[in-house]
Formats: sequence, C-alpha cells, structure tokens
Amino acid sequence: MKLMLVGTRVVAVAAAGVLLAACGGSASKGGDGPDPEPSGSAKQGGRAADGRKTDATGKPDAKESTLPGALPSAYEFTPNPERVPKDADRARELTRGAALGETDWTAGMVRHTPYESGGTWPVLADSCVWSRSALPAGVLDSFTRRLDVPARDGRGRVQGAVTVTVHRSVAGAEKEIEDTVQESFRCPQQELGGGQRLSGLMSLRFDQKDVRNADASLFEAGKYTGPESGGIQDYVWTKSRIGPVTTAVSVKGAKGYKNSDLLRIAAEGGAKVLYRVELELK
Repeated sequence: MKLMLVGTRVVAVAAAGVLLAACGGSASKGGDGPDPEPSGSAKQGGRAADGRKTDATGKPDAKESTLPGALPSAYEFTPNPERVPKDADRARELTRGAALGETDWTAGMVRHTPYESGGTWPVLADSCVWSRSALPAGVLDSFTRRLDVPARDGRGRVQGAVTVTVHRSVAGAEKEIEDTVQESFRCPQQELGGGQRLSGLMSLRFDQKDVRNADASLFEAGKYTGPESGGIQDYVWTKSRIGPVTTAVSVKGAKGYKNSDLLRIAAEGGAKVLYRVELELK
C-alpha cells in the first residue's frame, strides 16, 4: 500500500501542477526533470534547452522561464497582510470567493443536494464517527460546496466537495494539516453519516520540495461505500495550506471510474481553488 500511495502522490502532484499552470496561477509548478546540461554558449549565460535563462555557470534561473506555463521551481507566494482576514466578515468573503461553483471545477458538474454549508467544524470522535460542532475559537470561517459529475453513459455519479477554511493564524492552519494526517492513522475506517463509510484510509504529507502550489499539502486515499454508490468505490482527498487558509477537495468514486479519473478531478479542483485563494490574498 505504501508503494501505491507514493506513486499516487507523484501522479497527483504532477497533475495539480499541470492544471495550475493551465490556470495561469503564480504558484503552478513546472517540470520535475533534472536541469539540462549547459551547452558551450549556455556556460557564458543565455538560454538552456528548456528555454530558461541561465547565469554564467549555465544554471537555469528558477524565477524566470520563457516556456508557456513554466513557473518557479519552488512556492514563493506571500499573502498581502492587508488582504489576510482579520475578522469573520472578511473570512466569509474569502471562503465564498475562493470556493468552486458548478461552472468553475470541471465541465459538466452539477450541484449536489445539499449544495452549500458553512459555519461549523468537523469532529472525528474516538469512535471514528464524524459529527459537526461550532467553529473553534481559532477558526474565522469554514465553507463547503458540493458538486457532482452526473451519472451518464453507464457510469455512476461522482461526488465532489471543496472546502475553504480561514484560521486566525498560520500556526492554526498548519495544525489542521498535521491533525489531518494523524486522523487517518487513528481511524483508517470512518463513518460519515447517512450510511456513508470510508475504509482503508492512508494519508501522506508531501515533501515541501514536491509542493509548488501551496505552503503545505497532503494526499489521502481509501475506499468509499454509501447509498447509491454501486458498491465499494475509490476515494481520494487532498488538503493544502496557503498562509492561514486551508483548502480541501474530496472525490468519491462511482461505477465506471478508475482511480486515475478521480485523481484528475481532484487535482483540477485542488489547483483551481488554490489559485482562487491566491487571488483573494494578493
């Protein structure tokens, strides 16, 4: 399972990077390959084989590229302090501005019922059953939108959700990331309510060198069953942090969908919501 998740992590990160680049986000990632060997002219400064500027040593400049969509090799976005929410009103403005709607995620998505929810906090009890509570003192707002890929052509209905949360501090947002990883180890089987169940959950926090569209990111995978799920399906979930803001994207599989299909949907949603968070914080 560990090897499978490592491979999945690479796919998810690469897909998110490509999709962010397509969105034009300043945080998208470029290629992961090694730097090209400098040619004779590159050693004097010029252009490397991938179009990046080189200095006198021939080393590509990580902050500049002439290729479409090619961006810095490390995440360098810094929120504008004046745009970082200090109160609940500004936090609600940000979460609703960043959360994806039915025309924002991927083509053909429709609203789930219920579509929106906010102002509460998920709590995983010792029994591994999820419930909702009031927002903790350190959280200014948390908002979720649910969107589905409708059943068609013999395939089932895929359920997606995107959540944006604003903490009072970066430390609070970072703690959410850390706690999330531990939850899958504490509760590899989880009850969501309404007959929905997750099983075989494993979380993996990405090495920072692999994250080029956020300050921190993690990936979770497992299996999902629930009403009208058509049996046991794949489940993928990502969570990321930019400053004091976290984003989460979950995708519950359906009949006729491969894990790679869900990864693509999750990567697209994750990339787009992170880009929208950046716009809110610029």
